[in-house]
Formats: sequence, structure tokens, C-alpha cells
Amino acid sequence: MTTTMSSTLRGQRLPRWAVPAIGVAALVVTAALLAGLGTWSTAAFVVLAGVLFAVAVTGASFALEGARQARDRLATTAVSTAFLLAMAPLVSIAIFTVSRGINRLDGDFLTRSMFLISPSGPGGGAYHAIMGSLLITAITAVLAVPLGILTAVYLVEYGEGRRLARAVSFFVDVMTGVPSIVAGLFIYAFWIMALGFQQSGLAGALSLVILMLPVVVRATEEMLKLVPQELREASYALGIPKWRTIAKVVLPTALGGIVTGVMLGVARAMGETAPLLLLVGTQVRINFNPFGFSDTEANPISTLPTYIYSQLTSATGNTDSPAFDRAWAAALVLIIIIMLLNLLARFVARFSKARG
Repeated sequence: MTTTMSSTLRGQRLPRWAVPAIGVAALVVTAALLAGLGTWSTAAFVVLAGVLFAVAVTGASFALEGARQARDRLATTAVSTAFLLAMAPLVSIAIFTVSRGINRLDGDFLTRSMFLISPSGPGGGAYHAIMGSLLITAITAVLAVPLGILTAVYLVEYGEGRRLARAVSFFVDVMTGVPSIVAGLFIYAFWIMALGFQQSGLAGALSLVILMLPVVVRATEEMLKLVPQELREASYALGIPKWRTIAKVVLPTALGGIVTGVMLGVARAMGETAPLLLLVGTQVRINFNPFGFSDTEANPISTLPTYIYSQLTSATGNTDSPAFDRAWAAALVLIIIIMLLNLLARFVARFSKARG
């Protein structure tokens, strides 16, 4: 009785096999149509098959299930298509990078530098670039993360209705859209031309701070706004001062989102190339000294983005060159490092939340 009534209320539904069958039919019809026209294109095949599938599913649903369910299926198809389109570049980049870089990624590549290695010859590795990227990113995070979190705390907890808070928020929005080369030029003009210092890892880190800071501020600000006001009021009711409430209640509660924002900033900083080429330069040997306070001698440090650029330049368009393989292996290492840092950040956030 209950099953019959439920079925009556829902009306007729498309069988489970209908949607996959329509999808296969759309692929077959699209392939036959493009083959008949003699204008085969992968992009055209995907687009046309998607359109035919959406039209066919919506039409079948409208005929059998009614207009309401047809609109629901159309919306579901549109959302699913948007998701697949958004994932396609990410998946294709990951597959292509792994397929090109995995052959050269070995212990020798991870433990050797390019010292005494011909730029276009075989051998060599990216150990010096890996260490340089980690070193400069660590300096950037040490400078940007505390400053960004404290700025967000001020905007959310202390700056409501104040002119300074509105000004800070405005400039954070402006900094979000600053191109990386502009940040590099600013540090070049200030650090190198005005103060007289030379290229160094610290100069590159300062430019990356400008790029990372607004990401950390905005992510932390949004997470702090999501913390329930009742938690703050309960802490105040127990006589706990505001600064201690922020440190012991608000920040731990929002820690997961804050860590995610920090990792977004770290990922952007690790992938930047233009300011590092301008301020850090390139190096073929290991250099663990990021400070270059000399006004006569540069102190370049190689990083993974600049290493990739230099190797592709050495390859001169030859896809069979060892330098080309080293570039793709370095790109794969960069992706792996960022992925590992994200996993570590999630682990830390999971086990560092406030517990009641």
C-alpha cells in the first residue's frame, strides 16, 4: 500500500538504464555525424555530444516524467557538465605532467644539482632548486602568515566600523589583483635600487609576501566570521579577556579554514616565476644562504620555477633534449611538494581543533 502510494505520488520515472543508454547513443550519433562531415575534432565531439545528451535526456524526461522533473534533470545535467569542464584541465595537466616527468624522476634527479653539468647535456638534477624553493617559501610563510592572520583578527574582532579597518580591507582587495611581476618590480626598486642590495633569496621572498598576504588575510577573515558569536559570548561570560578568547577559542575553531587559506597562499608563492627571475636569479649549485646584504655581489638561489624555465630555454624547443625531460620532472616534483604540504596542513588542522 505504502509503496503503491509513493509510486503514484512520484509519477513515472525513467528507468535506471535510460540515462547511460542515452549517453552512449549521443556519443555514437556525434561520432557518426562528424565522420560523415569529415571534420573530426575532439573539442567539437565533446561539445556536440554533451548538447545532444542534454537535449535527449530533457526531452525523454519531459515526455515521461513531466515538466518539473525534466527541469530538474536539465539542471542536474548542467551542474554535472560544469563540474566535468572544471575538472578537465586539472586532470589533463596532471596526467600530462606525470607521463612526461615520471621517466626522469629518480633518486639521481632528486639528489644532484646542475653543477658541472652541461645545460643541454644528460645527467644532473634539481636538488638545489628543490632546496631553494623550500627555503624561500619558508621565509615567505614566516613573514606572511603571522602578519596576515593578525590583520584578519583586527578586521574581524577589533575593526568594525573603523576607518582604518575599511582602508586595510580596501588595500587587501587591491593587493589580491596585483600581478606578480609588479610585486617583483616594487621590491626591485625598493630593495635593490633604493637600498643597494643585490639579488638574493630574501629579496624574492619579500615579493612573494606581497602575493601571499592578501590570500591569507581574506581566507582567515572569512573563517573568523563563521565562528559562532555564542562561543565568544560564553567565553566573555566566564570572565576571560578578549585577547585570550581569540587565542584559545576563536582561532582554534577556525583553524581548518585558516590552514586551507595559508596553503592556497603557499601554492601561489611556490609557483611564481617572474619575480624570482628578477630578484633571485638562477644558480647551478646548492646555496643555503638566502641573505644577500652585499651591495657588490649577488647571491642567486635556484628555485623549481626558475629551474623549469632555464631547462626549457636550454632545450630550445627540442622535445628529445635531456633538458626538456628535466623540466617536466621538476614540474612533477613541484606538484608533489604542494600536494604533500596540503596533506600535512590538513593533518595538522584535523588534530589541532579546539576541543570542548
